[in-house]
Amino acid sequence: MKFKVLLIIFTSFLSLHGETFFSDREQCIDWSIVPPDFNEELKKPYIDPFCAELCNEAGEAVRIEGETFHAEKTVPAKEASSSGSRAMAPVTDIIESSRPNIEWSVSFGKIFWVVIIFLFAYLIIKYFTKALEAIAEKWSGSRLFIKRVIPVFRLVAWITAIYTIIAGVLAPPIETILAVTASFGIAMGFASQDILKNIFGGIMILFDNPFQVGDKIQVGNHYGEVIHIGLRSVRIVTPDDSTVSIPNSDIVSQSVSNTNTGEFNCQVVAEMYFPAEVDLDKLKKLAMRAATVSKYVYLKKPVAVIFLNEVHQGRSMIKMRLKAYVLDLRYEFPFLSEMNHIVMTEVFKAGLVTPEQMR
Repeated sequence: MKFKVLLIIFTSFLSLHGETFFSDREQCIDWSIVPPDFNEELKKPYIDPFCAELCNEAGEAVRIEGETFHAEKTVPAKEASSSGSRAMAPVTDIIESSRPNIEWSVSFGKIFWVVIIFLFAYLIIKYFTKALEAIAEKWSGSRLFIKRVIPVFRLVAWITAIYTIIAGVLAPPIETILAVTASFGIAMGFASQDILKNIFGGIMILFDNPFQVGDKIQVGNHYGEVIHIGLRSVRIVTPDDSTVSIPNSDIVSQSVSNTNTGEFNCQVVAEMYFPAEVDLDKLKKLAMRAATVSKYVYLKKPVAVIFLNEVHQGRSMIKMRLKAYVLDLRYEFPFLSEMNHIVMTEVFKAGLVTPEQMR
């Protein structure tokens, strides 16, 4: 009776601990590591050293998922380590083979020629631009055309110089160009947003052509003749002979008034106030004659006189607008001054108004 009880206890012990024992051995097997040699011997799953100790302790063959493992054929720790190394070898080879082989360096000779080409391009652009400006001033008939060629020439010259430096002197691999371009683009995008806006604005001005060098434009509170169109800004000369630089981003984001739109002549408007009782017919004839006798007038376009009734300095006054075209836009303000002078002189001589009425 005691023997039967002991046998039952022993059988229960084996049923409980034997299941845990075999489940531990199944967890020791690494089915994902298979050596690169596809022979039948190496296709067998790899058992780590802990599983080998379990098999040795069992002293018998263990069958796991259709494979039979014997204690004397378990893999030692050193062999397991070398087998794992062989399994990882193909991954390392793939990484090494996919790594780009870039053989490129910047030598002193390359730096020297980059500096030489850059200085040469700078001097050529500078002195050739000055020569074109001098020719434009001497040939008044072709002044606007020559000055409009200067910004295009400057842009093409710099692009050619940069391309020569990159492709002819430095000659970096395409991988380096892509990497540098990407890095430069990210850096410029974060650090130089205003500069990029101005550069793209300058390119848009050159292609959209809202105005050209030599035109008279009004941008905001600034009015004057365009003397330079660059990648960063546009420079104009005001009537007070002041040079104003306007960023390209400001120009493309607001309205621009062009006075002459590529022509030599432009309209000049002289505004004068007279008492309400003045003879408008005589005043109109006098104003028309004053405009047509000026040496600056462009007679191929009409002269017009417009009268408006406005309140000026608390009084009801007649506002006269004398509109005529100047022969050359550079004489805009001398022409304006001369029309005002002739009209006021003739008005007082004709007795249309008195000095007391103009006060």
